Amino acid sequence: MPSLNWIGKEAVVKHHKDVPFRLLEPMADLSCGPAQGKDSGNLIVQGDNLHALKALLPRYAGKVKCIYIDPPYNTGNEGWVYNDNVNSPEILKWLGEVVGKEGETLDRHDRWLSMMYPRLVLLKQFLDEDGVIFVSIDDDEVHHLRSLMDELFGTRRRLATFVWRTDGNFDNQAKIKNCHEYVLAYANNPDLFPHPSVVDPSIGKESKLNRLHIQNTIVKNGPKNPVSSIELPAGFPASIDAGVIRARSNQWPHYATDVNIVDGKLATPVTVSSGWSSKSILQNFIDSNFESVLDSKGQRTRFVVTGTGAIESVKDREQASHVITVIGGVGSTQSQSSALAEMGFAFPFPKPVDLVRYLVSMIQGNDFIVLDSFAGSGTTAHAVLKLNAEDGGNRRFILVEMDDNISRNVTRERIKRVAEGYSNAKNQAVEGLGGGFQFCSLSAEPLFNADGQIRSDVKFAQLAEFVWFAETGTGFTGTADSPLLGVHEGRAIYLLYNGILKDKSVGGGNVLTGPVFDVLPKFAGSKVIYAAANRMGARTAREGIVFKQTPYALEV
Repeated sequence: MPSLNWIGKEAVVKHHKDVPFRLLEPMADLSCGPAQGKDSGNLIVQGDNLHALKALLPRYAGKVKCIYIDPPYNTGNEGWVYNDNVNSPEILKWLGEVVGKEGETLDRHDRWLSMMYPRLVLLKQFLDEDGVIFVSIDDDEVHHLRSLMDELFGTRRRLATFVWRTDGNFDNQAKIKNCHEYVLAYANNPDLFPHPSVVDPSIGKESKLNRLHIQNTIVKNGPKNPVSSIELPAGFPASIDAGVIRARSNQWPHYATDVNIVDGKLATPVTVSSGWSSKSILQNFIDSNFESVLDSKGQRTRFVVTGTGAIESVKDREQASHVITVIGGVGSTQSQSSALAEMGFAFPFPKPVDLVRYLVSMIQGNDFIVLDSFAGSGTTAHAVLKLNAEDGGNRRFILVEMDDNISRNVTRERIKRVAEGYSNAKNQAVEGLGGGFQFCSLSAEPLFNADGQIRSDVKFAQLAEFVWFAETGTGFTGTADSPLLGVHEGRAIYLLYNGILKDKSVGGGNVLTGPVFDVLPKFAGSKVIYAAANRMGARTAREGIVFKQTPYALEV
């Protein structure tokens, strides 16, 4: 397969291995939620994303089902916060250290590729066996990015190149106006995306796409069969929740008067005007005792009356038969900038929440981790909390933001307000979506000191994650309260360190001796034991033990 080459590639192909492991250091005063957010499963990490990803691997390798990143587009414009032609001091420093003198004269595309390559290598290691990665990009680097991802993930794992209609995001001075961007999608196992066809009980036949919550995004430009008015009988399901899903925009409002809602139903008949759907569909809905009805395209439609009297048709998203590669109607950077301004933030070119929400909604289930290592204003976390509020899901987010000021005062603060609620610029109360997060920084010093020894302040639970990752290549999900960390592929993995057996003497808890082995939790099969030294001699082999000395066996 052809591969992409650029100046500096040789210096970065294996650079991810040279990045030192650091520890995540929770900052309780910047966290959000009960017990400083640590129980929410959500993380915001401040630090260079290359170092942050390396620090997160021992905990989350192979555990992430969805990755979304919005890296710098490398347009050559230096006027925005991330310095879009990759000339930021952090990136230049990194290029100087890794690529060397050659990095000073690299073309901006060379620099961009040198920055992206090791980060994508690490991101790949986070994906679950059915995980998917989405990467936003525009015309400047889409060809390079696709070649890079084909090389790292393989062309067989390429799902699609989505085209996002950016709803007017273009240069008005340009003679050729570009009003779209791209989202590249790759999957570890494309056969699981879309998932195999299943019989959908709601329609009584096989559905082409086992996605119970996907909604195609292309929006029609107006109602085909406007309805002047129709009477909704007493007992019609109604709601005072203004946050219902709309089939189209607010371009055609629908009003009723004297709405009296009791226990979620109209107490008296109400006459409403509507431009959402044909009168026959609405009448069929009423005649079917308010069950959802099929329209001419096979989509199921139901209707909701809000507390203001507006009638809104809701397309049941479980009937989506396919995912379309053109994404529209999910907002723009301008609309998201305005929404952030209403929250009290000024942030240029943020991705709209509904774009990320739509991408994440393609992932099967509602209990998984979503990772974003170019977090910016925190749109990905907002989208995750919004989806959870809609369907009661338990999706968790992990965000990484390099800039200390942005991570503290924009990313963190925005998600805190989204979770807990806030008052907008008009002094209107906006209800929180729930959730919390733990805010972490990266340790100033790596896990190993300059002599290659484990730092003296590293706790057992922290080292346990690295031992498990070194041995299995997967993230550690145990409790780290026992020298037996767990069993992987038929072998038990033990760690003797930092007084886990309440004995730090030479013949005690950190050294494998006969008496120490005798008090370890029992396992009948093969055993891998990490310890400072081994004093068991020939008994090691008789007991089925593979001994690995710390810290030398931990150079993962």
